[in-house]
Amino acid sequence: MADLWFLAPALALALGLLALAPLGAQVLCRGVVFIDLAVAQAAAAAALGIAAVVDHPAWWLAQAASAAGALASAAVVAGLARRWPQQREALIGLVYVACACAALLAARVDPHGRERMAELLAADVLWAGWPQVALLGACAVGVLGLSRWLARDAWFYPVFAIVASVTVPVLGLFLVFATLIAPALWRQAGVRWPLVLCGGLLAMVLGLTASWLWDAPSGACVALGLALFGALSAVAAPRHQPI
Repeated sequence: MADLWFLAPALALALGLLALAPLGAQVLCRGVVFIDLAVAQAAAAAALGIAAVVDHPAWWLAQAASAAGALASAAVVAGLARRWPQQREALIGLVYVACACAALLAARVDPHGRERMAELLAADVLWAGWPQVALLGACAVGVLGLSRWLARDAWFYPVFAIVASVTVPVLGLFLVFATLIAPALWRQAGVRWPLVLCGGLLAMVLGLTASWLWDAPSGACVALGLALFGALSAVAAPRHQPI
């Protein structure tokens, strides 16, 4: 069984891709790219906040706080997008800045705040365990099952918030953002989902391999691999609408 320790992190990445990529496509369709950062940062800020108030909070309490923060941020973002559509990206960017500042203030109160913040920004995916894999699997099943309703704001925003609150503690904010946007760029360029997902998985594997070979942080390496994968869509993908 010791030889299979790598299976849980690999499954966490694959399930995270299945859960986040369809949501990323909806983000690009709506033109609200900053929602990823704003909602994910709100989830991180809430997790840091509860850790500053409660000494060593139980995982379910931290997860509940993270979900509450993400849902509140998603509600604010949805309201801003409806009320001021022309300025929505700028306003959502300000929501992200506000949540990032709240996270910094919460981390300052907690003696281990700096370490917790670093983990939430770029988590070490190699430490993902089977409980986290189960949560990510539930998210992936939920997103795929609700895919036909995600075009509706009433479904998209709460689903996005819940998935972000689950994925950020496991994958880290940087990797969540890259997993949302990089595959969605290829999909927007007209590449079909099976090829998009295979390309995303390949980028993740290359990132993990680089992490292993160079003894570098796994979350940062995988996020960098996905970022390069997404950037390639600008030159390598056909220029037409997805079908």
